[in-house]
Parts: sequence; structure tokens; C-alpha cells
Amino acid sequence: MLYFLALLIGIIAGLRAMTAPAAIAFAAHYGLLNLSGTLLAFLGYRWTPWIFLVLAIGELITDQLPTTPSRKVPVQFGTRILMGALTGGAIGVAAGSLWIGAIVGIIGAVIGTLGGAAARGKVAAAFGKDRPAALIEDAVAIGGAVLIVLALP
Repeated sequence: MLYFLALLIGIIAGLRAMTAPAAIAFAAHYGLLNLSGTLLAFLGYRWTPWIFLVLAIGELITDQLPTTPSRKVPVQFGTRILMGALTGGAIGVAAGSLWIGAIVGIIGAVIGTLGGAAARGKVAAAFGKDRPAALIEDAVAIGGAVLIVLALP
């Protein structure tokens, strides 16, 4: 089940790169996810969740701009893959393997990035403009991240 959650958080990272690590950092900070003694212990530090939260809010704001860069360009795609690995690995720690969790998170991030782009294009075409599609994607990413964190054992 935990590796499935790692896949889902990777998908969230593919949709919104900074929302997933913000949720995982808050989970680690408040003791829902024990990362102490691992490479990812920094996610539970005092200021880490707040830094990721500010980055996530910035991402939500810039996504509403009319000239948002494509999520498939190398920098955007790479960031989403890295955040998928980071968040998937954090959940993987709880399952017993940081590396398997990271790989599953990367797979999820690829699915979320490519699938999210396709879905957003279809939703935007249905509405005739991109803003409603962006808001739906924001709601799915935020709600999904919260539900995933609450599902952690």
C-alpha cells in the first residue's frame, strides 16, 4: 500500500512540482512520517515545510499567468521528476526502501506530468480557456496530496 501511495504522490509531483514535497515535509515535521536517520531527514526540519509551502504557492500563482512554460520542457520536467523521486522516496522509507519508493515516485511523476498535460489540454478545450483547467488541476493536486498524507500509517 505504501508503494502505491509513493506512486500517487509522484503523480501529484507531476501535476504540481512543489505541492507534493510541501505535503510530505509537513507530514515529516508533524510526525506522520518518520524520516530521522535517513537521507531525507531534512524534510522534517523546522523550516522545510514552510519553504516548500511558499514555493508551492508561488507555483500556483505563476501557473495562472498567460505564458506559463510547458511542463514538458527539460527544466520543468526535470523538477517534477526530482520532486517525484524525493516524495516517493520519503514514503518508501516508511515501506522499508527509500530507493524503491524513489523509483516508484519517478514513475508517478512521469505519469502525472504527461497525463496531466494531456488532461489539462482536453479540459481547457472543453471550457474554451485554460484558467478553469488550471484551477481544477490545482484542486486535484492539493486535495490529492492532503489525502495521501492522511492515508500514511
